[in-house]
Amino acid sequence: MKGKIAWKLVLTVLVLAWAVSAMVPFTDTPFETYIANRATKNADEFANILKEAGKRVDPVNYKKDPTKSSTLYTAITEYANENKIDLSKYFDVNVSDIKILKKRNDVLIRELYRQSKSSLKKGLDLAGGVSFTLEINEDELLDDMFSRKGQLEDVVRVLDSRINGLGVTEPSIRVVGSNAIEVQMPGVSLKDNPEAVEELSRPARLEFRLAHRSILPSSANAPKREWPIGYELLVEENAARDGSIIEKPLYIKKCAEALGDIIDHSGVSMDDAGRFSVGMDFTSEGSKKFEEITRKILAKDAKYAGSANEYEQKQLLAIVLDGKLMSAPRIISVISDRGSITGDFNQREALELANALNNPLKVGLNRTSMNEVGPSMAEGARNSSLMAGAIGAGLVLLFMVLYYRGMGILAMITVAANIVFILGTLASFGATMTLPGIAALVLTIGMAVDANILIFERMREELNAGKSMWNSLQAGYEKAFSTIVDANLTTLLTAVILWKLGTGPVKGFGVTLAVGILATLFCALIFGRALCEIVISLGWFKNSFKWKLIGETNVDVMKHFKSMFIASWLVILCGVMAVAYRGDKCVSIDFTGGEMQTLSYAEKLSVGDITSVSNDTLGEVQASYQKDLATGNEILTVQTETGKGEAVFEALKAKYPQADLKLVGKESIGASVSSDITKNAVISLLLAFGGILLYVALRFEIGFGVGAVVALVHDILMAIGLYVILGMFGIGSGLFSAPMIAAILMTVGYSINDKIVVFDRIREELPLNPAMSLYDVIRKSINKTFARTILTSVTTFFAALALFVFGTGIIKDFSLIFLLGIITGTFSSIFIASPVFYAWHKGKRKNVEAAQDMEIKHEWEE
Repeated sequence: MKGKIAWKLVLTVLVLAWAVSAMVPFTDTPFETYIANRATKNADEFANILKEAGKRVDPVNYKKDPTKSSTLYTAITEYANENKIDLSKYFDVNVSDIKILKKRNDVLIRELYRQSKSSLKKGLDLAGGVSFTLEINEDELLDDMFSRKGQLEDVVRVLDSRINGLGVTEPSIRVVGSNAIEVQMPGVSLKDNPEAVEELSRPARLEFRLAHRSILPSSANAPKREWPIGYELLVEENAARDGSIIEKPLYIKKCAEALGDIIDHSGVSMDDAGRFSVGMDFTSEGSKKFEEITRKILAKDAKYAGSANEYEQKQLLAIVLDGKLMSAPRIISVISDRGSITGDFNQREALELANALNNPLKVGLNRTSMNEVGPSMAEGARNSSLMAGAIGAGLVLLFMVLYYRGMGILAMITVAANIVFILGTLASFGATMTLPGIAALVLTIGMAVDANILIFERMREELNAGKSMWNSLQAGYEKAFSTIVDANLTTLLTAVILWKLGTGPVKGFGVTLAVGILATLFCALIFGRALCEIVISLGWFKNSFKWKLIGETNVDVMKHFKSMFIASWLVILCGVMAVAYRGDKCVSIDFTGGEMQTLSYAEKLSVGDITSVSNDTLGEVQASYQKDLATGNEILTVQTETGKGEAVFEALKAKYPQADLKLVGKESIGASVSSDITKNAVISLLLAFGGILLYVALRFEIGFGVGAVVALVHDILMAIGLYVILGMFGIGSGLFSAPMIAAILMTVGYSINDKIVVFDRIREELPLNPAMSLYDVIRKSINKTFARTILTSVTTFFAALALFVFGTGIIKDFSLIFLLGIITGTFSSIFIASPVFYAWHKGKRKNVEAAQDMEIKHEWEE
């Protein structure tokens, strides 16, 4: 027995150690302090370099004086590059694969900066970040407004995919005006690291262009008067043996032969010499295009084969990224299906390039502004929401300890480990933590105890049957195992579909949900079991199940099926009517877009003060402070619904005259949640329903799947409808913003988990009670799981209720949706899902047995 417990504990310790290490460092370290302490080699020598670099820092005059730098970050790299100092000899960071000294120093400092920051970044609402505007050249945009809108939305989609591959970074990307895109990135500081912003705002537009056959530039700085018409001078950089840069200037045709959209997929490979290249698989149309280009090049090469000009004999095809010449290879054969980009870049740069090529832009972008963005949530709101989270967690802990005593303490230890696993995994993904994310994590505490409650209630049944504590534990885990696995795998299937097919916050929710499910399974079935086996083998916690809140029930819920079904769908109908009545008032600026006003001020107001002017007349108001890097000026941006900007401005001036607000600029803004995200969310959800139906049909049978899907649709519609109705009476805003997508999806995850528990009990009771009718089996199963259903709902409800009562703003709405989801999910588990299953089989047990291929001999058949 000791061996069986030992391996579980060892595995848990190893996983916990990994999770904690992934979260290190827990907080940011000032870059100057971090880099000074990290110089483990020749520390005194580096201290002098740091001192000299520090003399260059002048954030006020650095633009006027080229000998000055804006930050210590740039000062170190500029000082080292100017004096040809190899910074890698002072640090234990492996950058030896980078041959060019300047590039090696840049990558090293960038990596040290990354390591100085906490692994879990804070989101825009908690800590702010950086905002930059990318403007599209007017001559590349179509005149037709609908076509132009499609172009802009395509750019938003591409940028979101490029920045946020897993959906856990949570950028805000939207159209501004008629030809610009605003990107807000959380957790990035312009003050500390402008180079990171340069990297993030790099458009990555790929072009394939021809080099001039016969004319070479006289130098890398050849004057424009020498340039051939229709060509521009670009320079390819390669590494010399000493790490210096060898420049190869070429005249490159301005008109591209093809753009990056001919590429279907791109990946990184490494040759025997350790050089990285980026492989490109072309689309079907791209393959034809590239084959045509290379065939024409080879035909001309054959024509010039006898030329006296050696350079003229071979045409170079330039690969240009964002106007920079990456490489200019000679074409030696016709290329159609696959090509590659070679250059003097390291693995990280190759991966970044591959990611950019996988998300190509069809238009050129120019960055026109960069701003630091303050937190979008007021400090008081953040503090109250964090306090609400602590209260919610405390209520769950208190309930579990009071109800299950010692075993409740063990359950909460496993839940704590669960949270560590989730945070560690998200940190390894580079996730950004926002307040809705933290709220979701707190609510996960309520959901994570479900497996423990299920096991404990099974143990209670075995104890009541006269078994010992040890045997009850083994039987409880054995009987709860399939239920826990089925419930979590069904939810995991939903998570995978949302991750693979969703975009933006939907994708991020899928990733977080999947991580949470796997962590819950591990903690409940391995770590939690090991703890329980240890304490029970020691004879502890014998009285953990003496107190029972809910006794044996024998409620005939099936008798009320029709009336409850009709009543609940009448409520849903009222909700649909409320949504139709409120129309656009139900939807946030996140979905509809609106107006953005730029204001100057004499006295700084809090974000909470500004948004407090919101009412039914003025509509939704969002606000943030932004600091322009170029001028150092801080401005206030106020976002409103379309047509209400002026009214909100006047209301702010009247309410806060001391602020002396003045209008600096005004422009329209697009939705931060694009139509693609919304469409993919709906498609992903529908496919998730199909996946649930299929899984439950295969694991159970089709009737259970139908019951589950009908109940899920019921829960979503009722939760949304009630949320809007309550908003009309001042309870919550009744407004759907970006985080509401996650709240609705969370309701789905909670609800399906609850349904599977009941279904699994029905499946178990059918062969155990061969003489019972289907009606009585369902009634008995619902009553057997009634205590677990209510207890799980109560613990989760506590966590959500604390967030609703003590939280503010979006947290209040987020928790309200989930509170309604808990209520509707619990209701449908009892009154909707199983009765629909019963109706599907027309109330006949033999239909279920035939579908499940059961071999049961009934008494009436003897």
